Amino acid sequence: MKIFVLIFLLCVSLFIGYVFSKKYKIRANFFQALVFLCQKFDVEINFSRERVKNIFSNLDEKEKNKLHCLDTNYLSFIDKESPLDKEVLFNNINFLKEDEKDLIFMFFKGLGRSDVDSQSKEIKNFQSRFEIISSNAVNENKKYGALSIKLGLIAGLFILIVFI
Repeated sequence: MKIFVLIFLLCVSLFIGYVFSKKYKIRANFFQALVFLCQKFDVEINFSRERVKNIFSNLDEKEKNKLHCLDTNYLSFIDKESPLDKEVLFNNINFLKEDEKDLIFMFFKGLGRSDVDSQSKEIKNFQSRFEIISSNAVNENKKYGALSIKLGLIAGLFILIVFI
């Protein structure tokens, strides 16, 4: 019985390490998708003069999944024609820091509010900021993603050694 409990504790510690690792990967993918979204906005607004709602509707499913419902939350704001609320925009998104949420909120708040040239400059400005955050998130994922799983394994083995 003791062996089963120890194996269970090892599995729990590995699972905790995996959860932390997954958080870093999700953050990296999210910001890469946000940079892609900025690039798509810039191209679509400048050349095809497409509406914001149509740009979101034409997003690839893979990119939509990486945005973790941020696009659907924003589309619900567009459909309701109500003020943009930060809590509604980041509903079910808990892996972002508060300053990152503020920056993303400012980006979405300014979408579609100015002429094409000003909008393009603003999108490029936010894109460069998102690229910096994205590169930091990718670096954190490389550093701490695998480390979390290894630390979970080490913690599990430590628990096994202590209790044996």
